[in-house]
Amino acid sequence: MNGTKLRRRKAPKNAKAGNPEKEVDSEESELEFDFDLWKYTKILAVPLLLAIGVAYYLNPTIFTDAMQSYLGLSEQELAKMVPVLEFPIDFSANVHRRDAVVRAFQHAWLAYERDAMGNDEYHPISHEGTNLTDAGGIGYTVVDSIDTMLLMGLDQEYSRAREWVATKMDFERNATFNTFETVIRVLGGLLSAYHFSGEDSLYLEKAIDLADRIIPAFNTPSRLPLSNINLALREGAIDPNWPQFVSSAEVATLQLEFRYLSVLSRNTLYWEKAETVMHVLKNSLMPHGLASIFLNWYNGEFVLSTLRLGSRADSYYEYLLKQYLQTNNTEVFYRDMYTNAMDAVHKTLIKKSANSVLTYTSELVPEKHPDGQISWRLTPKQDHLVCFFGGSLLLGATTAGALVHPVSVPPRAGELSEQGKRDWETGISLIKTCMATHDTATGLAPEIAHFRIPSDGIGHDPQYPSDWYIKGAHTRPGELPPYDARYILRPETVESLFLAFRLTGDEMYREWAWRIFEAIEKHCRVETGGYASIINVDEIPSRKEDKMETFMMSETLKYLYLIFADANVLPLDKYVLNTEAHPLPIFDIPPKFKDLVQRNPMLSHPILE
Repeated sequence: MNGTKLRRRKAPKNAKAGNPEKEVDSEESELEFDFDLWKYTKILAVPLLLAIGVAYYLNPTIFTDAMQSYLGLSEQELAKMVPVLEFPIDFSANVHRRDAVVRAFQHAWLAYERDAMGNDEYHPISHEGTNLTDAGGIGYTVVDSIDTMLLMGLDQEYSRAREWVATKMDFERNATFNTFETVIRVLGGLLSAYHFSGEDSLYLEKAIDLADRIIPAFNTPSRLPLSNINLALREGAIDPNWPQFVSSAEVATLQLEFRYLSVLSRNTLYWEKAETVMHVLKNSLMPHGLASIFLNWYNGEFVLSTLRLGSRADSYYEYLLKQYLQTNNTEVFYRDMYTNAMDAVHKTLIKKSANSVLTYTSELVPEKHPDGQISWRLTPKQDHLVCFFGGSLLLGATTAGALVHPVSVPPRAGELSEQGKRDWETGISLIKTCMATHDTATGLAPEIAHFRIPSDGIGHDPQYPSDWYIKGAHTRPGELPPYDARYILRPETVESLFLAFRLTGDEMYREWAWRIFEAIEKHCRVETGGYASIINVDEIPSRKEDKMETFMMSETLKYLYLIFADANVLPLDKYVLNTEAHPLPIFDIPPKFKDLVQRNPMLSHPILE
């Protein structure tokens, strides 16, 4: 009986004498009953306790909310009392997988260096490079890749890249470059290289030269920067496709770079230009609290246009949070803008699919009627770009939405505000949805996913997944599928997996990341060197497109490396990554910059705590 003692039950003193045999049988049956009860209780207890433990781990509020209500305690008081089930978390490097990612980076970089060194873009199938303008390039791919080399410890590759920057990088190009892309890729890359190279002055000098050429783009009546900049003439230029407009993402995704450059150079001009943009946007926000994708660059007002978290809007929301983080959680202006925006997103754009109840983000498209009335059409469409948002919500929940700092990994009951809990749950759900969109023939996600709603007219067609589909992906032989079906080496899902792993310690996110890496290796790798986009993620064998975006080395492979590297490589409490995955250090606002932001003439509310 495994050492367990069973005690015989004694008959009551007032019991009448009866048949001795029956009394013995009764006594033995009671003994057997006690043993059987104990045995089955033991058998049932183990899975029951495990089930309770798992339930508490997945959703501790089931228990804590009940206890809080019963005991009448605050969340903070309850958090001190409730024991936390600790699960082993291993943040050490997975050396095999980390090194596989390093070899993939070398496969991409060495091919580019061999065929197209210095060119802005690389075409791995034709073994050619191209530039963004006829006047020449400015080394987009080189500068976008340098900090990845430094993080990976690729000294030889880095040495050659630095030599190119020192001897051949030239911004004197009489042509227009996209302001936003140049800031996030080239300026951001130079600033990150400056930091991780041990403050090599070469990179800071280049960064100041580039920023001074970009600053004239801000010379508009509204003080919003124009979409393009002529680097040689130092003149802003409109986007010929949208001559009256600039996008929310373009104007609100320059701030991390310009503010950090101001601190390094001790020149407040860059900070002031970037900060003013945010106040213009704050004063122009519409009642629903969301940023439509376009603004009028002349008067600084939002125009009637689509509301979404995808292209032309995505990094606006990303930088609201990251500006708050960049200056050590002190600028309440950005925290409040971020929390208000997340309330609006949940109220307006977050939806659930019909069958598997996947969480996704929709789009609101305005429609003008003949009588002048405006209605909004809800479109169940989510860009792959939106897959950054799950990880961003987790990061926001544990910083802007936290009641204590730092929070536990994963956060414990009582450490997050109500909004923080909501954002955490939505973030986890969105990451699962983004992984669901990798359920394709190649295991890679499409550029755009549409989610099933009753009115889509598809019915129960077995060729479509039950919850989402790629619009127009199933074409006739010889026809090209729509852009929706492409995978262009985007990083957004692995970006969220990186943040999710660091903030939860759950090994599942590493497994998902490895699955994506293996799919990239299988379907996008060009054997002669480099990686190519694929035309249809739901087609085997996949057809390759002759282009490797710069963010493959800057973001996709960097995030994959960071997922499998030791967590000390880039601690989240020390760095904030710009939207091109260039890490910039978190800093305290210098005194003269505090004076600058507080005396901003557009400011009618406090900005600092």
